[in-house]
Amino acid sequence: MEEIEIKKITEINENNLNKITEWMYEGWGKDEMHTFEQVKEFIKYSLQENRLPQTYGAFINNEIVGMYQFSYEDLFVRPDIYPWIANVYVDKEYRHNGVCRKLMESVKENARNNINSNELWLYTKHINLYEKFGWKYVFDIDTYNKEQKIQRLYKLELI
Repeated sequence: MEEIEIKKITEINENNLNKITEWMYEGWGKDEMHTFEQVKEFIKYSLQENRLPQTYGAFINNEIVGMYQFSYEDLFVRPDIYPWIANVYVDKEYRHNGVCRKLMESVKENARNNINSNELWLYTKHINLYEKFGWKYVFDIDTYNKEQKIQRLYKLELI
């Protein structure tokens, strides 16, 4: 497999924008009753250089194959904790090829360099994935989401 490059996305070509939009539309947009165009606008305005939200991509030959974002809000019922890592995704074609590992290994450094916080939060249904990258399980949390109400809350210490 070719080299995987992780970089902050502040500008994006239409092809990669549409790919990310498709991932997020299928992942949460449809379920939250958003149109494809609404999700596309969300993504376009998540490409910030010096403030949140910020988007990071995994690229192979300038084609996006995975991503994550830093944001102020990801879990509506917990506005008291932030910032979050959200929208962690690896294209199905590229799973089990080290893309997720490369993304997760970049999180701490990118967060330290680009957000003003000592910690980062995440909620997920995955078990024994994020622990491999230093995330600490906090407790199960009721997300009030239709699909999977109870998920796992994690914290990553950045200092």
